[in-house]
Amino acid sequence: MKKIITILALATATGISAMAGTITVKGSDTLLILAQKWAETYMGAHTDVKISVSGGGSGIGFAALQSQTTDLCDASRKIKPAEQMKCAAVFEGGKRPTEYKVALDGLSVYVNPENPLKELSVAQVGDIFTGKIKNWKEVGGPDAPITVYSRENSSGTYEFFKEHVLKGKDFAASAQTMPGTAAIVQAVVKDKNGIGYGGAAYGGSSKLLAIKKTDTSPAIAPNEETVMNGTYPIWRHLFVYVDPAKDKGDIAAYLTWIRSDEGQKYVKDVGYYPLPKNLRSGN
Repeated sequence: MKKIITILALATATGISAMAGTITVKGSDTLLILAQKWAETYMGAHTDVKISVSGGGSGIGFAALQSQTTDLCDASRKIKPAEQMKCAAVFEGGKRPTEYKVALDGLSVYVNPENPLKELSVAQVGDIFTGKIKNWKEVGGPDAPITVYSRENSSGTYEFFKEHVLKGKDFAASAQTMPGTAAIVQAVVKDKNGIGYGGAAYGGSSKLLAIKKTDTSPAIAPNEETVMNGTYPIWRHLFVYVDPAKDKGDIAAYLTWIRSDEGQKYVKDVGYYPLPKNLRSGN
C-alpha cells in the first residue's frame, strides 16, 4: 500500500498521470480496495512494473480514458454509448474501449446495526431512496424518520442503483451525498435511522439487509452463493476498460493475471465475488 501511495504522490507532484513504465488505473471507488490489493500483490511479484491506482468514481475513470490520462478505467457500471463514442474519437483506428469483467458484486443496502429491520423489497428500497417512504414504520420498522445517504452522480454505483432500483427516478432531495462508499457506511453506523447502499466489500460494521425481488419473493441476503447464482436481486459485474491499442505488453499481462485463478482469489479476500470460470477468458 505504501508503494502505491508513493507512486501516486510522485505522479501528482510532477503533474503527469503516469510515469514511464507505470500502469495507471483510475475510476470506480467500489473497485478501489480491490484494485489496490491487485496492484500491491502484482508489483510484489513483478518488481519491474509500477501500478498507480486512484478512485473518484466510474465517471471520472471514463473521462480519464477519453482524455488518455489513464491506461485502465475501473467501473462499477457498463460504459455508456456516448462515452464509447468519445473514446473512439481519440483512440487509434476509431476503436471503442475493450471491456473486461473482473469480479461480481452484490450491491448492498446498509442500515445501522441497531435497526431491527431484516429485509426490504426492491420496490421498498426504491421508495425510500426517492423519498416516497419517509418513516421506518412504513416498512415495519420503528417510528422514526429515515435518513438517506447516497453517492455523488459521478459514481457508477449511483447510476447503477438509480437505473436498477429507482427505475430511473431521481433520488430524494433530502438525500445526503457522500464522497465514497466508505463514507456512506461510516454515516450509517453513526446514525441509527440511516440507510445507504454500495459494494458488498464495504459493509464493515453496518447491517446488510436481505432483499426481496418482489413483495412476495423470499428475502435473499448478499453472499457468494446468491450473487454467483443470480438469486440476489441487485448483483452486478465490475469492469475494467482499456484502449485496445494499449492492451499489450505489461498491461495485457496484468489484465490476464487479474482474471486468472491467482488474481481472482484476491476478489474474495476483499469481500467481492470471483468471476465464474467461463467468464475468465475473453471479454
